[in-house]
Amino acid sequence: MDIEAFKRQLLADGYLEIVEKTMEPNLVIDMHSHPYDVRALVLAGTARIACSGEPEREYGPGDVLEVAAGRQHVERYGPDGYTFLVGRRHPG
Repeated sequence: MDIEAFKRQLLADGYLEIVEKTMEPNLVIDMHSHPYDVRALVLAGTARIACSGEPEREYGPGDVLEVAAGRQHVERYGPDGYTFLVGRRHPG
């Protein structure tokens, strides 16, 4: 997916906070949630995300993932790290 098109769609859908992040290789973030909706475009590397009530899924370059505000999940980043463009949509 084109990065600029992804950013435009984020803004159109109310994701007003948009940042690029890089996570270190093999990092695991145990069960947690965020107070905002997340939509992310994977730019490099891989991650396995397991949302409560769903099987773990692997994401790689070009994939888009979404996690709703308050949804419990675990994040496991691959051996090459993980870079993604993420939009955050705060409730209210």
